[in-house]
Amino acid sequence: MPIRKKTKIVATLGPASSTKEVLKGMLDEGVNVFRINFSHADYSDVTERINMIRELNDEYGYNAAILGDLQGPKLRVGVMKEEVIVNPGDEIIFATGERFEGTKERVYMTYKTFPQDAKPGERILLDDGKLIFEVVSSNLKDEVVAKVIQGGPLKSKKGVNLPNTNISQPALTKKDIEDAIFAIGQRVDWIALSFVRHAEDLMQLRDLIKEHSEYKIPIIAKIEKPEAVENIDKIVSQCDGLMVARGDLGVEVPAEEVPLIQKQLVLRAKKARIPVIIATQMMETMIDSLTPTRAEVNDVANSVMDGADAVMLSGETSVGKYPVQVIKQMSDILKSVEDSDLIKVPQLPPHIRTNRYITKSICYHAANMANEINAKGISTLTNSGYTAFQISAWRPSCHILVFTSNKKILTRLSLLWGVKAFYYDKFVSTDETIEDVNAMACQKGYLEAGDMLISLAAMPIQEKGMVNTLRVTEIKTCNLS
Repeated sequence: MPIRKKTKIVATLGPASSTKEVLKGMLDEGVNVFRINFSHADYSDVTERINMIRELNDEYGYNAAILGDLQGPKLRVGVMKEEVIVNPGDEIIFATGERFEGTKERVYMTYKTFPQDAKPGERILLDDGKLIFEVVSSNLKDEVVAKVIQGGPLKSKKGVNLPNTNISQPALTKKDIEDAIFAIGQRVDWIALSFVRHAEDLMQLRDLIKEHSEYKIPIIAKIEKPEAVENIDKIVSQCDGLMVARGDLGVEVPAEEVPLIQKQLVLRAKKARIPVIIATQMMETMIDSLTPTRAEVNDVANSVMDGADAVMLSGETSVGKYPVQVIKQMSDILKSVEDSDLIKVPQLPPHIRTNRYITKSICYHAANMANEINAKGISTLTNSGYTAFQISAWRPSCHILVFTSNKKILTRLSLLWGVKAFYYDKFVSTDETIEDVNAMACQKGYLEAGDMLISLAAMPIQEKGMVNTLRVTEIKTCNLS
């Protein structure tokens, strides 16, 4: 039986991954989720790619998910008139209001309320922190005077980070609202919100989804600001997944603090039993090179060993030269480390008696029992996907086989560690249903005669209620007809 990876790969779409052939190659090598970056998205291109991915899913039996990633309040400078170099000690004005072409003396800033929010002494970081300025003064209307601390080339449309400033801009900008409504219309599987600071930011997006969609789309909170790290408990209570967005996070907080923050966030997600994605610069050199650096290989491996559900590629698959090969390299790294005994998952049994206490408890014990009896798989029937989230978070060493008649969640579950989802719609008696799904698992190559399997179900099965039954079976024969 081939080794199947359990950690999922999220790949960003772009010019490099715009043909059906390339997308098929990426799926064959192990992509599970395609990310649409709405910072650089053209709606007609996005619609075309989504259609291609869904056609490939149907033609080849894949369940690749689509993640719409909203830009959030990304601050930028405007277009520069000519090549500008700023030197330490220089003064420059950041101006809002009417757009204009920037010079060495004045540059346009997209953040309208910057003059009201900026305080003397606060830092302005440009171009991923390559340029550093300090606020000298503000006229509180439309201009901020700043002094150059670390100079260099000041280029058009570069991103701005304000690590000390209390930003009054909403987390959902006008552009985000338009993009979110478009993404909802395209029936994406997940929506990610950038620059989340407070739980209220996520509530706003949830209300927007509720208003424009008849079904719930799960939300991923991207953690890239120091306030988000401080407010993580409240944020976790309002989201369905986390992304450790190390690019902006590494600019907003000192870069040396990011590794421990990454570990802290992964642990927090595991305790909440929600998926967590590690993102940014994972295989950056493979944008132009056929081989990653040793440090990048280590980074991907360590993210898996921290307990990440998924690792993400950005430029490597959107604009890189080798979008298919980078997926293969990443899959090889994941397969080589993810079954290591060195990976520890917090094993805290559910103790708060919520209305899902029985289901949680059964999932927890199923994962532990699977490891104790060396079961080959845990199979579960689900209508909402809830049991898949629970079992995946406990990280059993066996296959997690999820059977559902709800086509909407088939692709959504592709983000979850170790989960393989199948469409099944014959909910008859418990015995018949379990025999059916066992036969399917055999046909797909997940089980062989003599294997132990743990089956979870909701009794009575026709009601599709909450899981309340655990059953252990030894597979007598694997009928592969």
